[in-house]
Amino acid sequence: MHWIALRWQPEAELSREALGWWALQFTPRVAWLDEGLLLEVSACERLWGGRLSLMRQISASNPSEARVQQAQGATSLIALARLRLFARGQKPPADVPAALPLDTLSAAQPHLDVLARLGCQTWGEVAALPRGGLARRFDTVLREALDIAWGQRPDQYKWLTLPDVFEQKLELPALAETAPELMWSANRLLSALQVWLRARQRGAVALELQWTLDLKRFNGVDLPPHQAIIVRTAQPTQDMAHLRRLMSEKLALTQLAAPASWLRLRTVETSPWAAASTSFLPEDSRKGDKLHELVERLSARLGAPQVVVPVRRADHRPEAMQEWQPALAAKRSAPTPPQPDALYPPWLLREPLRLEMDGERPCYQGRLRRLTGPHQVAAGWWNSGEPAVRDYYIAESPGAGLVWIYRERASAPLRSDVLPRWYLQGLYA
Repeated sequence: MHWIALRWQPEAELSREALGWWALQFTPRVAWLDEGLLLEVSACERLWGGRLSLMRQISASNPSEARVQQAQGATSLIALARLRLFARGQKPPADVPAALPLDTLSAAQPHLDVLARLGCQTWGEVAALPRGGLARRFDTVLREALDIAWGQRPDQYKWLTLPDVFEQKLELPALAETAPELMWSANRLLSALQVWLRARQRGAVALELQWTLDLKRFNGVDLPPHQAIIVRTAQPTQDMAHLRRLMSEKLALTQLAAPASWLRLRTVETSPWAAASTSFLPEDSRKGDKLHELVERLSARLGAPQVVVPVRRADHRPEAMQEWQPALAAKRSAPTPPQPDALYPPWLLREPLRLEMDGERPCYQGRLRRLTGPHQVAAGWWNSGEPAVRDYYIAESPGAGLVWIYRERASAPLRSDVLPRWYLQGLYA
């Protein structure tokens, strides 16, 4: 058995749970004991190139801005005792565990005064006392801890595991009355979320940030116990900077009903994460925000209905092949449109223009001469309105050049007039 004990000084801004998730990338046997995070690495250290290489990689991948201290030992208690000596600036003794100071053993700390009067200052001096008398005079925890330290009893811990869904709560250091104060505390939860996403190989798609209101009634109005916002992204992401910007924009548009005392962040939807491939070519190393990130940030700032994109529709009527939808909703659901004809014009009028007639020939900046057609379209019968039954032509105008026109076919519903109607639908460059 070989154990590594870790401790962050000063205290890490991440929660103990998040630090444990981070350590699971090195070994599945991770547990907290008092102030130390313990890793049992005897079965996996060779996969990291040996103990020295593993220790270096742990230091290099430290998820916290606080400095991480490390110590090793044959048992978990020896590793933790060495870690405590390093924290004091003391050098561990050569004779381990017998010469370790007694105050580095957690089980002995409640009995330090009594043991000192017995002349015991080290682990070995206590271990030399008669087992029966030590068990009767003190509790059995001390004797069991000494057995674990000497390897006579196995280390037994409840190993940390990754939850299927990320959810963490945080008590605010002070009541938050504004969105920036909430965002300052939410940053800590987002850092823990990043650790969970990387460990799970997932990308965030939707998050819920909920805060607990400190008041039940304000200005004579009953208040709900919680308020919450939902942050959505168009693509799975592990980019915390982007999520922070989106969350900040959402909070800026939200009015707090009362001061908040607790925060809770949870994942609503995640997707498998595939890291982007990198390139050494300079043209592939683009700077600035990605387009979907800009759209999401503007939608959060201005409101989703204010940022729209054209979306194709499965309809053969040219004026109904496209509609404008909120950018975030359009990315999630876009129907497959029919393939347009190669002769469709590049410019369509917003509304078809009724053409004047010269006898039986339509006119637009002069009499039109039909070149190709007819191309028949019958659509819209599934709507409650009037169906579109048309014959399309490409025609030549003396003043406008090539134009795209159509005639309502005789099979259309009866009208008050018997003359066919001609419309201008589009123009060619």
